[in-house]
Amino acid sequence: MRVARSPRTPYVLIAPAVVAMLGFLVYPMGSVIYYSLQHYDVTQPWDNGFAGLENFRVLLFEDPLFWQSLGFSVKWVVVEVVLQLLFGLALALIVNETFIGRAVSRALVFSPWAVSGVLTTGIWILLYNPSTGFFRYLADIGIGSYDTAPLADPSTVFAAAVVAELWRGVPFFAILLLADLQTVSGELYEAASVDGASRIRRFIHITLPHLKDAIILSTLLRAVWEFNNVDLLYTLTGGGPAHQTTTLPLYVAAKAVQSHDFGYGSALTTAAFLVLTFFSIAYLRLSKFGARS
Repeated sequence: MRVARSPRTPYVLIAPAVVAMLGFLVYPMGSVIYYSLQHYDVTQPWDNGFAGLENFRVLLFEDPLFWQSLGFSVKWVVVEVVLQLLFGLALALIVNETFIGRAVSRALVFSPWAVSGVLTTGIWILLYNPSTGFFRYLADIGIGSYDTAPLADPSTVFAAAVVAELWRGVPFFAILLLADLQTVSGELYEAASVDGASRIRRFIHITLPHLKDAIILSTLLRAVWEFNNVDLLYTLTGGGPAHQTTTLPLYVAAKAVQSHDFGYGSALTTAAFLVLTFFSIAYLRLSKFGARS
């Protein structure tokens, strides 16, 4: 009893979790920040050593690929999150209705979310293949040509990658929004119907306000995940053609993993962390997440 009542007991109980967080979160973050201040290129060990803010100076003023990859990352996140939200909300509203085969429809809608990014890439590479894919069959009926290769054409590669990621990402929004839709009281819709409110007005004044926090949280989570997207874009396009689909995380991988320049790669990672942190804080404050209407 004396041990249970000791003021140290809560700290002893949370100590394992604190140690785990220090080991898996704080230490890696500290290591990245440390190496971002170093010249650490395994191919040029004679130049390794403390660099101060030199990596960040090069990053900001001498590396146009950094700004290009950051700009594409922002474009990728905005397009993907907006489209995934719209299609996910539409699917959630559809499968929330009562109809024959609803359980099967829900399973089909949610199934792409269970597929890994690499497997998703494999599916869409086959679909985009000019010899055996979807466009070959369109060419058979006179639509397009047999040499259509969306992933190799700079004018279509972005749209092709967006469609592939939409297939995987839409179920995420559908799952979260459907779960929140299940908590809306049917009495609210019945009262609104009695008052003569149309379906659109019920959606605007009942459904959307109820889904507000779920939409804010899901879009924030998905924006962070899409910003850090590596598996699908890396295996689908490799960041090409001509770096046109290179996100900032892909550029980090190219610098740190392929070029072995861990110092500069750490500086890029630190910059990405600061961008995401600023965006997350600003987004939550501007959207008034958790505030009562």
